[in-house]
Formats: sequence, C-alpha cells, structure tokens
Amino acid sequence: MDRREFLQAGVLSALVPAARSRAAEHARNRVAGYRRLGRTGFEVSDISFGSSRLRSGQERLVEHALDRGINYFDSADSYTGGSSEQVLGKALTGKRDKVYLVSKTMARSEASVAELMGHLEGSLSQLNTDYVDVYLNHAVNDVDRLRNPEWGEFVERAKAQGKIRATGMSGHAGRLIECLDYAIDNDLADVILVAYNFGQDPAFYEQFARSFDYIARQPDLPRVLEKARKNDVGVVTMKTLMGARLNDMRPYETAGATFAQAAFRWVLSNKNVDALVISMTDEALIDEYLGASGSGSISVSDVQLLRQYARLNGTSYCRHACNDCEGACPYGVPIADVLRTRMYATDYKDLAFARAEYQILEASAAACLGCSGAPCQDACSHGLPIAELCAPAHQILS
Repeated sequence: MDRREFLQAGVLSALVPAARSRAAEHARNRVAGYRRLGRTGFEVSDISFGSSRLRSGQERLVEHALDRGINYFDSADSYTGGSSEQVLGKALTGKRDKVYLVSKTMARSEASVAELMGHLEGSLSQLNTDYVDVYLNHAVNDVDRLRNPEWGEFVERAKAQGKIRATGMSGHAGRLIECLDYAIDNDLADVILVAYNFGQDPAFYEQFARSFDYIARQPDLPRVLEKARKNDVGVVTMKTLMGARLNDMRPYETAGATFAQAAFRWVLSNKNVDALVISMTDEALIDEYLGASGSGSISVSDVQLLRQYARLNGTSYCRHACNDCEGACPYGVPIADVLRTRMYATDYKDLAFARAEYQILEASAAACLGCSGAPCQDACSHGLPIAELCAPAHQILS
C-alpha cells in the first residue's frame, strides 16, 4: 500500500462510522408536515418524491417513501424512458387512494388534443391508474406552448372525463418568469412546479450573505410565487439543492444537521411554497431528507451550511432559469438547457438521465465544437465560461 492508498484508507475508515451513525439517526425521520396545495385542496407531504431517476426494479424506494409518510409522487412520461411511471404503477398498486400522483408531458405549441390525450393515456397505462391528480405541461420555456388552444381544450376534456383532477406547468429554464406570469394571469394553472433554491432569491444575500455577488439573483421569482399564493395556485419547488453536490458538504455537517436539510428548511420557510420534490435515489437519503419535514424556519447553523455550499459551488453552477445568455449564440444553442443537462451528469453523477434529457432538447451544442467561443464569451452575468462548458457537454451527452 503506497502513501496515497494509505491516506485514502484512513479517510474512509474515519468516515464510515460517522456515516453509519448518521444513517441510524435519520432512520427515525418521517414526514412531519402536510400542506394544502393551493386550490386543489390536496394535503401533500411537504417533502415529496421526485422520480426523474427512478429505474426498473426500484419499487422498494417508492414503498420506503410511502412507509415514511410521503404521499405526493411526481413523475413524467419522459423519465427514464417510461420506467419511472411503470415502477410507480407497480409499487402503488392497491395503494392508489393513499397517494397523489403527478405526471407531465412536453406539450409543444403545435400539439393537438388527440396527441396530448395519447400522451395522457400512455401515462395512465404505465402508472396503472385511470386518473392522475396533477398533470403538467412539462419544462415550459416558451409562452406559445401555453397559448396553444389545443392544450386548454385537452385539459377541459380530460378533467370532464375524470382523467386529471388538476393541471398547470413546470419550468426550470429560459423565460421561466414570463411563462409563469402568463399561466397565472390566464388562469391556466392549479399547480406550478418551479425551480427554486437559496441561490436564486435575493433575500439570501440581503439577509445572510451580502458578499456573495456571484450567485444568481432572480428578483422576479419571489414576486411570482407571491402572486401564485394570492391566486390560490399550488406551488411545488424543485432543484432545491442547487446542484446537489452533497458529498462536498459532508465534512462541514455537524450535530446531525445536513446541507440538504438546511436547503429544504430554507425553501419551506417561504410562506409562498407549499412543498418541494426531490429526486429520491436511496433509502438512506430519503430518511435524511425527511429530517427537514415540518420546518417553518432556518437556524444559524443552516445558514452557515448554505454559505459554505455557495463558496464551494457558486462559481460553477448554472442558474438555468436566469437565462441571461439567451440569444447569445448565433447558431441557436440553448445554452441554459445544455448546462442544465450537463449538471445532471457532473453533479448528479447520472449520465444516463443527462443523456436522455439532452436528447429531447430542440437543439444541441454541436455548433460549439467548431466555434471560437467569442459570441458567448461575456453572455453569462455570473461569469461562467460558457464555451468551455458547452462543447465538452455535447461530447459527453451525445
């Protein structure tokens, strides 16, 4: 054993007991808070199950979450090639009345009622149910997708047939604010699912971290969330871990509190947020996450963890919903979406999911391979070197 191997072995032996102790403590965690999801009236677990990375054979994860009190399960017809919905359908057979099921489809601006109904029927078949509680227009980044009259007619027909109970939109990339405003102002949403974390809200700086001028500021997002509340639109948040590089934070976590719990408490302390969904990939992580359930405030130690995470990752994280880079590429590369899919590969360490999400983008970053990088050199207001990230992302994901 050389010196490096010796040191690595020593570090691992020190971490394993701590990890086991932490896991044993988290195993006692359960959902401690249920919140009304806007006008739907659904009482949903404040920390809920995101299934974007759920794969065949993982029914036990769903059962574990249900055992811990989670009753809101979020999916989409595109997740893991349909396996996500199939696993949920199998795991929740005989328990349908105990949960709220969510599915989503990318309803493009030219989609017809027949096409949309086909997508819904496909999801119902995979989920082994005859209705979903919430059905969302997925990853909306263009208002024309909401203006499509076929979407409105489809929703009206599906509700009348009892196949969906509530509808709305999800968004985490370009033109998010514009799309959310349109959906709320035109009464197109019972529920919205929106990317939201401590690195996107100016309150994080004003109150706790004035020196962190490199994290995304999105002043209109809190305004839109408040508008949703006033219109009794349910608000569910995602991307709450700002990249989810949990292992970066393990050395800084003390007294049983974790970065994930701090980030969740920050989100749930916002009175305009009803719940959050997080991709649940491991039973121990589910138990850890639920340690923040029932929270209505954050502590000084929570803020310290958030600040430390910002120090470590603030200069490499793309704030996809910011979209300041829109239009910078003369070849039409959707920079924010490319970097979002890159995050799935580099931060989430899930190459299969990243490639699947990359494939459904309307345009790729192939043009970046032969570009000097000059057009987008200064396009990121947060200083990200776009050209250095997009070309390698295309090579990895295509």
